[in-house]
Amino acid sequence: MFQQLKNIDTAFRHIKLFSIVLMAICLVITIFALFKSYQMLSNANDKIYILSNGKILEAFSASRKENIPVEAKDHIATFHHYFFSLDPDDEVIQANISKALYLADQTAKAQYDNLKEEGYYNNLISANISQRISIDSIQVDINQIPYYFRCFATQELIRSSSTAKRSLVSEGFLRGVSRSDNNPHGFLIEKWKIITNQDVQ
Repeated sequence: MFQQLKNIDTAFRHIKLFSIVLMAICLVITIFALFKSYQMLSNANDKIYILSNGKILEAFSASRKENIPVEAKDHIATFHHYFFSLDPDDEVIQANISKALYLADQTAKAQYDNLKEEGYYNNLISANISQRISIDSIQVDINQIPYYFRCFATQELIRSSSTAKRSLVSEGFLRGVSRSDNNPHGFLIEKWKIITNQDVQ
């Protein structure tokens, strides 16, 4: 009878040891699973999938500081596109200019007012001239705030009989502002001026 009790006691100790080892293994597996799921979630948050023309493209998120040169150049290109891409239609001119003026300060408005007083937009409409701009290059100095930029572009003045080309160089500064639907890059062009705007062809 004592031998049976001894075996029960030994068996109980074995079961107890087995249970502790099993619980420790379960705990380690649970911690490992939680760690891996957190790691996968972090990696998934850094990836964005975009559907473009029926193809899935993978994009990666990054901090704004890494994207400042790209966003700044796109902001400058967008502003110049709206300010200088015009058709002989008053509504198109007003729509493009108002989009451009959201991206710049009063220096762009002053430039627009000067051109309007000189009758530049009326001449486009009366002569049926379309104006297009293509950006050649944009230089942005991100080592100083506000960011200095210089934009090199080519303007095309398209008439029914001919096309004239003009070389355009402008400069200014970029200041960070809040993003909005009208200003998605969160920059404002300041002290903008046209350095050169002359015929090349």
